[in-house]
Amino acid sequence: MTIEIARATDVAGGEEILTAAALAFVEELHARFDARRRELLTARVARRDRIARGEERLDFLPETRHIREGDWYVPPAPEALTDRRVEITGPANPAKMAINALNSGARVWLADLEDASSPTWDNVVGSIRNLRDAARGTLAYTSPEGKAYALRGDIRRPTVVARPRGWHLPEKHVLVDGVRASGSLVDFGLHVFHTAEQLLANGHGPYYYLPKLESHLEARLWNDVFTYAEDRLGLPAGSIRATVLIETIPAAFEMHEILHELRDHASGLNAGRWDYLFSLIKVFRDAGPEFVVPDRASVSMTAPFMRAYTELLVATCHRRGAAAMGGMAAFVPNRADPEVTAAAIEKVRADKEREARDGFDGSWVAHPDLVPVCREVFDAVLGDRPNQFDRQRPEVDVTADELLDVASAAGSVTEAGLRLNVSVAVAYLAAWLSGDGAVALHNLMEDAATAEISRSQVWQHLRHRVVLADTGRTVTPELVRRALDEEVERLRAEVPPDRFSAHVEPAARLIAEICLSEEYVDFLTLPAYELLE
Repeated sequence: MTIEIARATDVAGGEEILTAAALAFVEELHARFDARRRELLTARVARRDRIARGEERLDFLPETRHIREGDWYVPPAPEALTDRRVEITGPANPAKMAINALNSGARVWLADLEDASSPTWDNVVGSIRNLRDAARGTLAYTSPEGKAYALRGDIRRPTVVARPRGWHLPEKHVLVDGVRASGSLVDFGLHVFHTAEQLLANGHGPYYYLPKLESHLEARLWNDVFTYAEDRLGLPAGSIRATVLIETIPAAFEMHEILHELRDHASGLNAGRWDYLFSLIKVFRDAGPEFVVPDRASVSMTAPFMRAYTELLVATCHRRGAAAMGGMAAFVPNRADPEVTAAAIEKVRADKEREARDGFDGSWVAHPDLVPVCREVFDAVLGDRPNQFDRQRPEVDVTADELLDVASAAGSVTEAGLRLNVSVAVAYLAAWLSGDGAVALHNLMEDAATAEISRSQVWQHLRHRVVLADTGRTVTPELVRRALDEEVERLRAEVPPDRFSAHVEPAARLIAEICLSEEYVDFLTLPAYELLE
């Protein structure tokens, strides 16, 4: 087996990160685990097709009832993950954003190589380099204008929890016997190889958020990867810890099983609300009008089916001694607009108050200015306690029908929502193609998950010929094309001509193609990845 690396020497930091020893480790991971990964992805697609055709009902698995009803617990959280009341999320590259996250005062930084990161090779390698330097305490950056950024020494820096890419994403710059390596294994392999020893010396450890899982068998694969890495790199057993994002509708039915499969590596679950909506649309895209999701802005976390999901997550976690982490409040402050900032803070505060009351142990924010808001809310509920593990929820008894009750959600499908969807999808994808994975649009932090919801809603509403509540028009290919053309023209007036031709035009072509296609494209980022250098 041979491993080949494209652009090993001309990417910044390549000579430090893409070493022979690190690549040999990635090659070992590929040899041992990639075939299983591919089998699980095939099974994932086959199951979704059966559900879409009505041949299988999504429900709690009868064969794992003994796990759900058993009396077992995940191991106690390491000290660095005991108190997670406020977590900030953001890409690990560029260095400036990484430093701002580490200086934010949050308890945890979700260092994102997935939805908030555009997987250019520069970003992948740069993220690992920044995380290595952060572990060493040496991360620094000087802007072209001469402004210096460095890690503060007068605060407790956040515990770093890295999020590798999902199982479905490839890395085209790493070929093993001519086959693209798994983005997940590349991200994890390079990160754990370069940081684990230092993190353990710091009193932390290599900690991860695992995205996009759809079954406990996919969690089992991660557990085997962790066990192998610990043995191969001489790390203490169980030193790798993982928090799983429950952000797909199949995973919502397997929360107990996912924690059980990760065994000594489990530390918690997170309510990944935006990808959860995306997954629900994807899985039930052909299941009938009762699964048509209203404008995404109108689907709040108090919708019955979303409430069932979060109640089940908190109850599951606390029954097993695991952390229940709340989701992202996408509102972002605008320092140039006090009114927008005040509105954003109040919306975030209300969202976090609901989560804290419901029993979550902490939650996410996307901007440093929101860290004090989230901390204040959870301080009021937690006091001196590090978490709410002692708050059991025996009254929670969520059924499959409640998790799938999309029809009870308030809201409607509107032309304003359609236009916002196409505008966000094109604008975000254009930024992603330019190398930016987290983008503030309309005072909301958009990432790949919200772009996926946007384009999926357009496809679903078109598929079901939904009648728009505000105009009475039926969603047709012609209406979608017109909305796309008009929103793209509006973007033309807002971005420089060279950026428009380089990024907005290819983004608009791809969004049009996948929204108007007869076949649903599973992930926007897969065809988009082919447009990245």
